Parts: sequence; structure tokens; C-alpha cells
Amino acid sequence: MNTFNSREFRAFILAGGALLAGVPLMPAQAQTAAPDAAQAPAEDEGNGLGDIVVTAQKRETNLQRTPVAISVLSGEDLKNRGVVSLKSLMDGAVPSLRIAPFASRNSALTVGIRGIVPFDANQPSRDAGVGVYIDGIYLGRSQGLGAALYDIERIEVLKGPQGTLFGRNSTGGALSIVTRKPSGEFHLTQTGGISNYNGYKVETHLDLPSFANVSVKLDAIITKRDGTLDNPMEGEEDYNQNDQRGLHVGVLWEPSDSFSALYDFDVSRDASTPYYMQVLAKSPMIPFADMAKVQPDRVKVADIGVPEQVSLGRTHGHALHLDWTVADGIHVRSISSYRKLSQDQYDNGGAHQGAFGPNANFARYSLADLHQEQYSQELQVVGTLSRLDFVAGAYYYHEKGDDWAWAPYTMRWGATPADAPTRLPTLQAGQVSPYPDRASDAVATSFALYGQATWTPALLNDALHLTAGARYTRDKKHGDLFKVNGVDTNFAFRISSSRVDPTFTLAFDASENIHLYAKWGTAYRAGGANSRSITYRAYDPEEVETSELGFKGEFFDRHVRLNLAAFKTIYKDQQIDFNAVLSAVPGGPTRTTIETVNAKGNGTIKGVEADLTIAPLEGLTLTASYAYTKGDLEKAGNPFKNNALENVFLVYTPENAYSAAIDYSLPLGGATLRAHVDAAGGDGYHSQSSDLVLTDKSFIVNGRLSLADIALNDAADLQISAWSRNLFNEQHTFFKTGTAQSLQLGIYNEPRTYGIEATVRF
Repeated sequence: MNTFNSREFRAFILAGGALLAGVPLMPAQAQTAAPDAAQAPAEDEGNGLGDIVVTAQKRETNLQRTPVAISVLSGEDLKNRGVVSLKSLMDGAVPSLRIAPFASRNSALTVGIRGIVPFDANQPSRDAGVGVYIDGIYLGRSQGLGAALYDIERIEVLKGPQGTLFGRNSTGGALSIVTRKPSGEFHLTQTGGISNYNGYKVETHLDLPSFANVSVKLDAIITKRDGTLDNPMEGEEDYNQNDQRGLHVGVLWEPSDSFSALYDFDVSRDASTPYYMQVLAKSPMIPFADMAKVQPDRVKVADIGVPEQVSLGRTHGHALHLDWTVADGIHVRSISSYRKLSQDQYDNGGAHQGAFGPNANFARYSLADLHQEQYSQELQVVGTLSRLDFVAGAYYYHEKGDDWAWAPYTMRWGATPADAPTRLPTLQAGQVSPYPDRASDAVATSFALYGQATWTPALLNDALHLTAGARYTRDKKHGDLFKVNGVDTNFAFRISSSRVDPTFTLAFDASENIHLYAKWGTAYRAGGANSRSITYRAYDPEEVETSELGFKGEFFDRHVRLNLAAFKTIYKDQQIDFNAVLSAVPGGPTRTTIETVNAKGNGTIKGVEADLTIAPLEGLTLTASYAYTKGDLEKAGNPFKNNALENVFLVYTPENAYSAAIDYSLPLGGATLRAHVDAAGGDGYHSQSSDLVLTDKSFIVNGRLSLADIALNDAADLQISAWSRNLFNEQHTFFKTGTAQSLQLGIYNEPRTYGIEATVRF
């Protein structure tokens, strides 16, 4: 057993105390999770922590020698945390990464990093601030991001602007999902499990033996769970249920050592219902029916039953990766893709918000439908020439989409507050309100040329590395808002822009295991128009400029790994949403109208991130992480209040966020006991950019206990696991709006879930 000796351990404790004397004593994010099979081990596995391989610079590099702030969740770590989709990372496993549904809707995800978290990007003419990629392919819409993940090798969270190598819409960073490729050897992994809320999971991964230089891999997953909160209306769906299904086929052709072609096809189905939005405090100025209850804690049953049905999202995609070694150390790569998405939305999660009036309508049903398709083509040249490592490429992206939305009322109050409400007749277009509230379409095209090179001069024992890069981008976008409140309109926008985003990095190897870097770079989020607007006026791109200092070190014979980063982001022309509530007809359904404007002037976001991994004993790994993020943003003019300047806040971003995990493995003779516990938490935050109210603080604990490596025969083994998410059934609001003096609404996190599962590997 390779462990610290007592002198080394005392020295480590003293050093840790000195380090923590100047920073908040809080655990930090699990950046360097326990390595899985896809991550290269250290030269001598007894010498501590293994290497972690990342592709943040379009080539495979060691995480510790890559001058980028990156958090990595390995495939094994995702399993230990019970991660089924990106929605599972809402608990803050990576503190700088913030994931949340748009308002109460499970059908669209908001993704942000380092405080850059667009609140509403689920329209065909709007873009996200964090680029989400799967195997190098950009996913253009927030709808579809909640689909089930299949056989993930790792997730890389690239923090800070990635404007050179990843391009537009990466102002906050990039989320890169890397799947496992066909191995050419026979492997079968079959998992089945059950959980509370009538949940179950079936997952299959099949690798077939290579034949005629062709390898095939099949992945399939089904995971289903009933709602976690009951809807009292009989025959209607409960809140926060999901049914996710996915299928992936990968075919790898390797006719020679210098060429490979990988074709991937995936298809997914994601059915869900929204979260329930509770009334946390009533306003004395608004009359309420007796049935509409103040519910200051997470409840199990909604106060009023309403119509609710499943929102269904469907995606499928094709991808072709070509890799040709044209010379020693020089690769030419091609990534071609086509993806299609459809998502409908049925959200009656805030039924009781309507004020009481005798025989008045209430329970606004937010209905929507979005269709999108995209294709992209990227060419890369990646290579090494003497002391120069370089990447150059060209990128083309095209997408088109359309959407419509309608928000009729579905219920009617009685004659007095004490009377039970009744359900309105079956919905028909135009029956209870103009149909639709809005309908729009949009087309976007982007072309880019990029290059980045790292030069290692022949001095200081090759310890100095200078990196420079730039990306030229040309964007065009146009769209039409052709229906507003059921009336034909001719609102349109058309924008085009071009720009160059540079980056510069100075990296220094202070020793074999200590690496320092200073980095500066820019990125931007494309402009567009807001289809929730009643004018569809265009807004400009927003830009960030970030300076960053980083430290990456390993100590005590690679038993301790500590990575630190400090950054300052200048936020220019930030895209800000302002809301107003309108009624299409007097006494008819209300509609939340949103205008997007660019804040004038420069705001700033500052932060510090720390990631720590310790392997004090054989089989034991401790990880911790912390992120401090503070925004000082420019005021923006509210177009609904004669452009009066109002404060703007970072959304979904705690000032202090942290996570920690313990992984332990113990051989038992004929089996292996594996235990995992992780915790994540943070301060309350603003859930809307112009809303003063803060959500609750959070602290979530997850756990998993497994008995693995149980031999069934010479070719198969069994693993049995018990798991729980939100082990202590902690409750907190992750969305809150309003004030204590007015109607205050909130959405609570999920209650405790738990289950057992078995996995057989051949």
C-alpha cells in the first residue's frame, strides 16, 4: 500500500492550513474526479493520482499541462452521482457550472458558466452563452439538452470564454460531452434498476468484434419516473415526471493506421411534465380563492388540480468524423453533422396564480411548439512541427427553426371564494383567447476561420510556452414574427456582423509538477430578436473579455492535486430581458411579454476557483471544489418604463458555491466494495436579472454503495448498487420571484429519490 508517511502527512496538513488561512474554508468543486478507464494512468499506478486526458485544445493533452480552467467529470463519476442527463447536474456538482430549467419547464435547460447564464434562450432566434458540444458537434438549442446521456467517457467543463477554438456563443465557456467509441472487441454491459416514484431504468451497451476493419457499438437507454408532486385533477399528469429513451449506433472503419472514419447516429425521446410553482406569500392587494394556499415549504400535492399533459421532445442526428494522418504528427480532420429537433410544451405549473374574481378564468396553460434543424461542417489541421504545436480550421453552421405559443386559461373560479373551481371546455384554437399568442421563424448562418499555435522556445529548459490564436467569424441571421395575439403581422429582423476574437496565453512549467499560466481572450454571443416581444426588434451581440491567472500543481508523489484560477471578465453590451404582463383582450388571458435590450457600458464579473484532489490511502480519493463569483453589472434601460435605468443581476449564480466527494474502494476477496458520497451547495441567487429576491441556500448530498466484481463465470461479473439523490431530503427554492410585500412564487428542488440497480458485464 502506497500512502503518505507521517512526516509528509503532517507537512501536508500544515501546508493546507497555511493555504486556507487566506481563503474561505469551504470545499470546492470535484474537478478532477476519480479517473476511469478512458483516462491514462500514471506511469506507476502506485505513485498516486493518474493523468486525466482532455481535448480542450482540439488535441489530447494532460489536464495538468493544459493552460485552461477545466473541470472534468469522468464516466465513473457520472454513474456514482446518478447522472442520467444534464438535468442531473442541477445540484451543483461543478460549482462554476449552473444548469436549471427555464422557469418551471423541464423541456428546456438554461446552461451557464462563471455567471454568464442567459435566462431565456429557448427561442429559434436566440442563442445560449455556453456552447454545448457532443463529440465536437455544437447543439444549437436549449430544448433537447435534457435528453438521456448514453455511455459517456467524460464531460469537460471549459470555464471562461472559448472564442478561438469553440467560437460564437461561448462567452461563459463550453460544455464538451465525449462519448465512448467502438473498441473492436466484444463487450456487453447490461444494467437494470428500480427506484421510488415507480421509477425504473434499463441500459444496454454492446461492443461487437471488429470485422473487415469495421467496429460497431450500440447503446440504448430507457429511464422513467412518475411525478414527484401530485396533481389533484383525476386523469391528468402529475408534476415533474420524466420518461427518457435514447438509442445510439457508432460504426468505426479503420482501413489503415493513418485513416479512420466514424459514423454516429442517435435518436432520443424525452417526455416530461413541468415543476410545480408554489405561492410562497400572498399579496394583501390581490384577492384569492379559499383553495389557493400559501405553501412556504415543498409540498407533495398541489392545492388545485388542473389540466396537465406531457411535453414531448424528439431529437435525432447524424455525424461523420474523418481523421487522416497526412504526415508524422500532422492530422487532417473533418466533422460533418446534421441534427433535427422538435419540442412541444404543456406547462400548467403555476395554476393558482390568477387573482380571484366571481366566475373569472384562471390557470394559464403555457403551450408552445418548436422545430429546429441544423447542419455543420468543420475542417481541422492539428499538428506538431519542431517546437510548434498548432491547430487551424474552418467552420460552417446553418440552422433554421420556427415556433408558436399560446396561453389560454383552463379553469374558472366559482361565484364566491369558497366555491370549488371548474374546468373550462376542451381547448380549441381561438375558443378562449386569440390563437396563437405568437408565431415566428428564424434562420442563422455562421462561417469561421480559426487558428492557434503554441511555441516552446529553446530556453529555460523548455519551460516556457507562448500561445496565440484568433478566430474570424461572419454571422448572418434573419427572422419573422408573423403572428401576434392571433393577428397576422409583418415584423421582421435581419442582422449580419463579422468580428475577430483573439486569445493569448503565457504558460510556465515551474517544475515537473507545478504549472502556471496567464491568459487573456474574448468571445461573444450573437445578436437576434426576442419572439416573446410584440415588436420583434433586433438586439446586438454581447461580448466578454477575460483575464485569468492559473496554477496547477501536484504534490507528495502525486497524492495531492491542487488547481487554482482567478479571473476578471469585462461584460460588454450585455443582453438583458425585461418583462411586462399584457392582455390580448380586456379580461382575457394575460401574456408575459419580453423585450431584450443591450446594456450600455461595461459590467464586470470577478471570481476565484479552487479544485483539490487527495489520494491519502490506496482506494481512497477525496475531492473538493469552491467557486466565488461576484458580478457588478451595468444598469439597463427598461423599455416598459420609458427606458428608466434598473439594476441588473447575475442569474442562477451563487456568490459562493462548493462541492466535495469521497470515493472508497475495498477489495473483499471475490468482490469489491465501493462507496461514494458527494455534497454540493451554495448561497441563494437571483433567478431573474431584474428581480431583487434571492432563492434559498442549498446543500444536497448524494450517495451510492456498490458490491462489484462478483464473478458469475470466467467471462462475466456482476455489480449490485444502492443509491440515493438528495439523501437527507433537503429542500430549497431554485427559482423565486416577487417580494415579501407582493405575490411571491417559487419552485422547490426535487425530494429524495433512491433505488437499487444491477449491472452485468461480459
